[in-house]
Amino acid sequence: MREHYEELAAEYDEHWVYGPDYIPWMADRIAEALQLSPADRIADIGSGTGLFAREVARKLQPRHPILCIDPSEAMLRQLGTPPPPALTPIVASAEDIAEGRAGLPYEQLDAMWLKESVHHVTDQAGTLRGLAERLTPGGRLLVVMLPATIQYPLFQAALDRFEELQPDSADIQAHLSAAGLEASLTHVEHELRIDRDKYFGMVRARYMSLLSTFSDSEIEKGIEEMRAAHPEPVLVFPDRFAFVLGQRRVEGA
Repeated sequence: MREHYEELAAEYDEHWVYGPDYIPWMADRIAEALQLSPADRIADIGSGTGLFAREVARKLQPRHPILCIDPSEAMLRQLGTPPPPALTPIVASAEDIAEGRAGLPYEQLDAMWLKESVHHVTDQAGTLRGLAERLTPGGRLLVVMLPATIQYPLFQAALDRFEELQPDSADIQAHLSAAGLEASLTHVEHELRIDRDKYFGMVRARYMSLLSTFSDSEIEKGIEEMRAAHPEPVLVFPDRFAFVLGQRRVEGA
């Protein structure tokens, strides 16, 4: 999967962003859920090109740079050379952070989020437990993920494969509880409107990692199926997310 993102890195933002209001909307939801403050030491784990971290930093003006953590060096290079002062790139996986294999400038973190990356983690229970141990007392860990069933205008084989691969948000909540965090599960929804041909181009570029499991001919066949099912020039569909939030207890509180 790392190779998929290495190849996509230079064009990732172009193919992944649905529209101009999507990134600010999601960044606001993340900041609200985590109750971020400028004094927090924050990490975006699986940050990719830093789309959300950059927006959070712009609005929050953090006193400590937000850590953009991703195993793909090519994705992190999209932050800029040098990166913005409010962002610090770190080449590492969620497992590296959880198991202490990657050095961080902060011994503990006040807040961290994983945005649509938990499905890449093999040992989700163990990794989330390790991440929870990096939190300060009162620290927060947010997992943002798609539900097991999505209403995207994808071809049927892709929707079926997504359901096969996507973890259950209730299981993620149970993992956070088992890690000793006070865990909750909520949902947010955003209506997407996107030019049909642009969306087909995003699918062709395999903007979702699950699309990398299909061959070129399968993708083209799938796009033809989508074209027949969606003759309208603008696609309108809901983007619904599970927000699984865990907070480390404060001793004696």
